[in-house]
Amino acid sequence: MAQVKVFHDRAGNTLTVWWGNPQDEYICQETGDEVVLMKDKAGQVIGFERLNFATSASEPLKVSFEAAVG
Repeated sequence: MAQVKVFHDRAGNTLTVWWGNPQDEYICQETGDEVVLMKDKAGQVIGFERLNFATSASEPLKVSFEAAVG
């Protein structure tokens, strides 16, 4: 079963999402839209980090996923 890991750092205002193994991270690439792509040695994107991600301190971060087979 595939896993998606989501980390919200309120102090650093970042949201990090991994669908690959974080230990396989080889290189990062900033897109210019305050998004950093994490890639493995093969160049496949295995996660991303959204910079300057802020939510209301009184509201919990809600995450939902949808999977499509294609």
